[in-house]
Amino acid sequence: MSSVYDLHAIASPADGSPVKFPVAPYASGASYFDAYAEELARAGKSIEPDAFDRASAILLEAYACGARMFSCGNGGSASIANHMQCDHVKGVRTATDLVPRVLSLSTNVELLTAIANDIGYESIFSYQLQSQSGPGDVLIAVSSSGRSPNIVRALTWARENGLRTIAVTGFDGGAARTMAEVAVHVDSTNYGVVEDLHQAIMHALAQYIRQSRMSADSISTTVF
Repeated sequence: MSSVYDLHAIASPADGSPVKFPVAPYASGASYFDAYAEELARAGKSIEPDAFDRASAILLEAYACGARMFSCGNGGSASIANHMQCDHVKGVRTATDLVPRVLSLSTNVELLTAIANDIGYESIFSYQLQSQSGPGDVLIAVSSSGRSPNIVRALTWARENGLRTIAVTGFDGGAARTMAEVAVHVDSTNYGVVEDLHQAIMHALAQYIRQSRMSADSISTTVF
């Protein structure tokens, strides 16, 4: 018989190991969703406020001075990087004095496959940065594990060539968490939870920056 897993029983493992979710079968979809929502809330609280503040300050400074922001990620993280281009260009620009210059390095399948085929998949992001970025620009690397070779290589190149770097990570954060100037980290070992919160981080960064350049009256009458 399937047992229902009690999230509260393992929210803080006694040995200090990472929280594992799930660890046992659930009796129904509803009970799984309830536990998933609780893990989502717990992991959301693990995000360090100071890291979010520093990331938002880097982006606001870049947008205010006309620097470019580049985003990248693999798989589900690629969709977040692509979505970031939408919300940080159109969303931030709407009703503000900012004109963000944002480009996702994960969006051009022709260029990605050409680089991967002729040079190597680990170079798909760093190669684009070499052609399109300059000192003072910003790289946001989205990676649940923080260990993907192309993410690590992009962060390494960006740091060595004068770009500001932000890593958005999960699990233990991997190399990306320690090598980026700022790491906005989600403490969870569930890919769905990590990616859900990475999407929330992306939206919250865009919306915070947007409202920071709006009047109180404008904010109160605007749908975000």
